[in-house]
Amino acid sequence: MTTTPNRRHSTMWWDDDTIERTVTRMFVCSHLIPEEIERLDRTLGFGDGLTDGTYWEWIEQKAKRIFLILVELKVPDQIFGVIDDSWDDEDLPIARDQVERLALTPTRDSRLEQEFYEKQFYYLLRPLRKGEHVIYQDSEVVPLEVVEKKHVPGQTPFFDKVMLPGYPGTVFCRVKMPIGGGYSSPEDFLFDVNGIRNVQNDHLASYWASYVQQGYGYALFTNAADYTLKGLLTTAPACFKNMEKKARRRQVMEWIHCLIDTVCFLHNRGLSHGNIKPSTVLFTSENHIFLSDLLGYTGLDRNSFDKESYDYAAPEQWFKPSSPSSTSFHRRGTVTSTTASPESPNYITSRSTPDSSQHPMAMMHAPTPHLSPQAADIFSLGCIILDLLSFLVKKHGRPFATHRAAKHKTPSRGGAVPDSSFHRNLSQVESWMTLLVKEAQKKEKDDDIFKGIAPMLHIVEHMLSSHPTDRPDAQDLQTRMYKILTDHCGILEPHCVHQYDNGWDFGMASLKLDTTGNRRASGGSGRHHPRNSIGSRGSGRSSGSVQDLQGQETFLVPRLSRSRSSRGPPSVASSRAPLFTAAPREGWKGPMTFWQTDSRMMATR
Repeated sequence: MTTTPNRRHSTMWWDDDTIERTVTRMFVCSHLIPEEIERLDRTLGFGDGLTDGTYWEWIEQKAKRIFLILVELKVPDQIFGVIDDSWDDEDLPIARDQVERLALTPTRDSRLEQEFYEKQFYYLLRPLRKGEHVIYQDSEVVPLEVVEKKHVPGQTPFFDKVMLPGYPGTVFCRVKMPIGGGYSSPEDFLFDVNGIRNVQNDHLASYWASYVQQGYGYALFTNAADYTLKGLLTTAPACFKNMEKKARRRQVMEWIHCLIDTVCFLHNRGLSHGNIKPSTVLFTSENHIFLSDLLGYTGLDRNSFDKESYDYAAPEQWFKPSSPSSTSFHRRGTVTSTTASPESPNYITSRSTPDSSQHPMAMMHAPTPHLSPQAADIFSLGCIILDLLSFLVKKHGRPFATHRAAKHKTPSRGGAVPDSSFHRNLSQVESWMTLLVKEAQKKEKDDDIFKGIAPMLHIVEHMLSSHPTDRPDAQDLQTRMYKILTDHCGILEPHCVHQYDNGWDFGMASLKLDTTGNRRASGGSGRHHPRNSIGSRGSGRSSGSVQDLQGQETFLVPRLSRSRSSRGPPSVASSRAPLFTAAPREGWKGPMTFWQTDSRMMATR
């Protein structure tokens, strides 16, 4: 969530504490004339003398909400007649066809009755609390305030910024999804929400709460965006341009490390993001970077073509084998380096480009059975890193897209449409990387930051390998990028230095579902542990501070590489569906099954 100390609510929310503080004897008397004030201390007019309670005692103990509603309707004197008919706050909400029984006016007033019916819900609030999923009735008031309706460039219009009572200065991101469009039922929406509720990270738009009302599902996330990478690559916002030049350069390198750390966090929990692209890489006005779109909802029709997702997708996500015996589409290439060191500042790469004239829409097939969503994440992340490095040397945006599409155009009506995707233009991408190295070498004397670009591009080249198994895993990336930042760029303390465990953290049974008004506060967060040293996994374990089988803290020896044979089996999740769904949808009606990265481990609850 984003904290803005100077931002305040403009709406008065009548929660329990506010009602108790407001409705005092003095407050009640201030809305009554002297004769009515005197009546407050009289014995109740009903009960045939069996009660010695007074009108004030009834208001104080049983009818504070009703009195507030009558004050707002400008008929506070009617509280005495309402009490004489034994109405109290426990009777709220009163159905629309029963409001006339309150007899608020000498003759029936339908307009006033409608106002009472609508106003009562403002005094019967069920607040959203961390970790809760609330089902609101259509007539209920959801206690939140939309603080900014301005559309963030690069982000879909289904996102807005909201504030909640009880959290002053805190801004949340709210996403709105139609039930029956994006989700077939409220239970469908709840299932996906539950899959992400414990995925908590400082660089993720992490789940905070959710609710359903009037045919829509809403999810609230921490970190509200002020701009996206898509917008940054077009026009840098003032909050970034106002930074000192060297600070801006360091910030970009820090962003790269933070993104890798976040993907590592997801992958070590057996999860994948599934839609890493410039519009899902977000920033706050403090230039804090984070990934969004955990629920995978874009607002597009199922048959619509999302060009941005296509451009940044891995090749195996868009090409399907022509027969069961064939393998996923991939390209084998050669890499020639002037030295065997992967951190060499000079290299020449070349790849053969397949001859394919398929339109992107024709490639929207189901994923191959052996698709690894985590490997696809690595490819997409490599594209993002390349965008950021291009931005760093001031060669980004449209020139890069034009360069990618220069030799590959897709035929269509009205002429050739440039295909600027990364996965179909890898030879052009590699020539662009060579250009970036030359530009960076010219600036190395000005700033050590540029000394890290060439070794980073070597890593990006492997991330963009056409074959999924040739790509490094997130833990390897985290280790190698940390080394580049510290050894080449002079950044001795990168922002994100974590060691993540490999346990599942879904908490299916612990989601708080509130449909009756019970107020329960809960929350869960994914664990991450600061590392004392950097290293990658060995024998399936990660270096840094970890817990051994006896629960004692252990420090493993850091290593810079590991065999790819230890990679777990591919995920069963779809390449374009929300990848936080841990089990196939056809299995929802049976026992809930979570497939772990290690195929030998399966937990059923």
